[in-house]
Amino acid sequence: MSICTLWVVSPSSEVLSGNVFLEPIRESYHFSDKSLMYNGRVKKSRHQRRRSRYGVGDLSSFCLRESGLETPGRRLSVSSSIIATPAGEMTMTSEQKVYDVVLKQAALINRQLRSRENLEVKPDIILPGNANVLNEAYDRCREVCAEYAKSFYWGTQLMTPERRLAIWAIYVWCRRTDELVDGPNASHINPTALDRWEARLEDVFKGQPFDMLDAALSDTITKYPVDIQPFRDMIEGMRMDLKKSRYKNFDELYLYCYYVAGTVGLMSVPVMGIAPESKATTESVYNAALSLGIANQLTNILRDVGEDARRGRVYLPQDELAQAGLSDEDIFAGKVTDKWRIFMKKQIKRARKFYDDAEKGVPELSSAKQIACVGQRLLFYRKILDEIEANDYNNFTKRAYVNKAKKLLAMPVACAKSLSFYDTQNMRA
Repeated sequence: MSICTLWVVSPSSEVLSGNVFLEPIRESYHFSDKSLMYNGRVKKSRHQRRRSRYGVGDLSSFCLRESGLETPGRRLSVSSSIIATPAGEMTMTSEQKVYDVVLKQAALINRQLRSRENLEVKPDIILPGNANVLNEAYDRCREVCAEYAKSFYWGTQLMTPERRLAIWAIYVWCRRTDELVDGPNASHINPTALDRWEARLEDVFKGQPFDMLDAALSDTITKYPVDIQPFRDMIEGMRMDLKKSRYKNFDELYLYCYYVAGTVGLMSVPVMGIAPESKATTESVYNAALSLGIANQLTNILRDVGEDARRGRVYLPQDELAQAGLSDEDIFAGKVTDKWRIFMKKQIKRARKFYDDAEKGVPELSSAKQIACVGQRLLFYRKILDEIEANDYNNFTKRAYVNKAKKLLAMPVACAKSLSFYDTQNMRA
């Protein structure tokens, strides 16, 4: 379940590219970006990766050393996540646990709307060298998005320039995080490495970025009320990927989908903005964003059943497979049967319900452009489910995707829906 990586390890401790700052931000760490960048453009890796939660494309190898994940003897604090709850709370469903996070995120926005003066004053970002570093950091984020998530990238062009930069920075952090457990060097990643990555995240939120791309995220959180909890929870999802390859029921799978994709929705709401005239509660907008993330991840899972099976993974509820008269052996055999078709129809119906829930929050965004951006993404990703059906539910050997021609044909529909959403919003106002 991977995204993309951004740096390639170099034996040299010097920065090889002449257009970046000359020393690393964090003492005792060094990185190189020459192997990723060539003549100002993102250089594709030799490693061919199968897919991404946040876009499809080739992935470059992850630089463990640059990430600070191979530094010996460094003791780091580890922040707890919502999964680490007292024994008495284990009876809570995953949706209840996640909704508690939603409520806390919404409360942060509500406090900001009541009084900006009450917001915590975030520290200045420690930037090296010169004032051009931050501009270059955002430009690197743009290049990564444009290279590895083309549809997502073009969707962001509908946003205001400031929001566009912030979304790129968030996207890049998510992609790097996901690659830790799904990239070419995933075999080197263990829970301790993820603890170090989480400690590095804490530093980013303190305004002490480790590298250029971290600096872009640090700058973003000074401009928008982005909270650290969804970022921590995404790392928890990476921990889950290290130790789990089966999910006994949808409750377990729902929590996983929240960790690895629903969190992105919660990260994005403060940047996308809620329309001042919106009559919806902040909680409902966050819940819609969460639903979109869950829907997207369920779509990924259904699209990639065959690819995951070849890696020994089954991201499907085990109890529902059993109820359908199916087992892991049927998944590994990869045969489309009537039992499989019936099972898949139920899974697709569930994913579409989450898209329906997400659609309810689209009209509440802060402008027609933001509505168009999210509406386009929602429609395109939802169409992957249509393609699975068109392939007669053969997601074992056929990869469902929406080609360029179909995307172009769908564009007028996406735009019309966006305008309808915006008109609805204005009528309510």
